[in-house]
Amino acid sequence: MNKRDVIVIGAGAAGLFCAAQAAARGRNVEVLDHAKKVGRKILMSGGGRCNFTNMYASAENFLSENPHFCKSALNQYTQWDFIALVNDYGIAYHEKTLGQLFCDDSASQIVDLLMSECRKANARVTTRCEILQVEKNDQGFYLNTSLGEYQCESLVVATGGLSMPKLGATPFGYKVAQQFGIPVLPTRAGLVPFTLPPEIKAPLAEISGISQTVRAQCNNTAFVEDMLITHRGLSGPAILQISSFWEGQAVDIDLSPQTDLHQALVQAREQQPNLSLKNYLATCFAKRLAETLVNILALPNVPLKQLNEKQLTAIADQLHQWQIKPAGTEGYRTAEVTLGGVDTNALSSKTMEARNTPGLYFIGEVVDVTGWLGGYNFQWAWSSGWVAGQHV
Repeated sequence: MNKRDVIVIGAGAAGLFCAAQAAARGRNVEVLDHAKKVGRKILMSGGGRCNFTNMYASAENFLSENPHFCKSALNQYTQWDFIALVNDYGIAYHEKTLGQLFCDDSASQIVDLLMSECRKANARVTTRCEILQVEKNDQGFYLNTSLGEYQCESLVVATGGLSMPKLGATPFGYKVAQQFGIPVLPTRAGLVPFTLPPEIKAPLAEISGISQTVRAQCNNTAFVEDMLITHRGLSGPAILQISSFWEGQAVDIDLSPQTDLHQALVQAREQQPNLSLKNYLATCFAKRLAETLVNILALPNVPLKQLNEKQLTAIADQLHQWQIKPAGTEGYRTAEVTLGGVDTNALSSKTMEARNTPGLYFIGEVVDVTGWLGGYNFQWAWSSGWVAGQHV
């Protein structure tokens, strides 16, 4: 029987960080993970450079049935605390856009930092270990695993959500919660590309690879970022962001959020009256996108001088309010996060401990706290992991 003070299930961002914090307090800690390698999601994040936090991270950047829950952890361990740790390790980084911080070199530097913190504090990390059974007993928790039996006082579940199953995502954490009578809210894919119905998917697939800055809006929420047209539908930061708020309705896309197209069209009609609408739009958008929009939206491709005020207003409105009803999303296969999860009302916001099961903690993505795109989900991993690490 392997006896530990603390066992953390899951060697991802939250789990490794929590283990290092707990071990630094003198606790005997071991991390168990079923995968061959630690931090697989970290390694592929941010295009291999890991968007490890966001300078503007606050509770407003997270979705949860209980939007106040994340405040305590985010206040106890802030983005500036993690940035200071990154600086301590001499990891060079840069701000890409909107406060998003990326490693200059490689995401492996963040994994190395986490493993170094674990080694420094004497936290063990064991991979290729399948958890077969979890039980509560008088001493705390009993675990039967593929590598033998474990006993611990505190058990931390940091097994992530259902997104990217190829990287080893499983519903394990939700099952543990349910086993101990902790509610699990319905889950769905978040930060995920949209798929489109055939009538719009086919013409857009012809111009896949084209990107356009847009304002994507639904459910009273909007993001102004790039939209990427793909073979399957729509992606890019604006679409990934709004996908977390999407519940099956149409999405409003403003294709020119920084330009008043009506005013621009009126001006163009005065200055270049013989220019066709399509050729004018090719000065606002990529040429192939302009051609496709004229076809999809059935815009009148005539010289601008032939368009009256009412027509110019209608054309501008169509481009500023392009309504697309997605067929669905690409699902967990490509989703960056999982919405929903362990009900935060069943956890202490100050410690991440289950209210009905002393010694049992849930941290990271397995919890019903989901960040926007841009480093917010990593910050939740650091904050929730740090908080639990102070109390296990």
